Amino acid sequence: MSRMEKLIARFLSAPSDFTWDELRRLLRHFGYSEQTGAGSRRKFSGHGLPTIYLHEPHPSRVVKAWAMRAVRDTLRGEGLI
Repeated sequence: MSRMEKLIARFLSAPSDFTWDELRRLLRHFGYSEQTGAGSRRKFSGHGLPTIYLHEPHPSRVVKAWAMRAVRDTLRGEGLI
């Protein structure tokens, strides 16, 4: 199992300690690029992919459960996972 396959499996298990850096790596793998907005707002977009808007978590780097669900639903809707 490759590193990315392990990361995808970890993401799908919805861990409570999934980090922002892990999420960014996962989205880059699927063709998303990150754009910085005002403050901690981030926009992830890719050619032919729906845009994902998130707030970068701080001071903790752990992604909130609602954000994980939103990303998971988007990626499933596109048939990426």
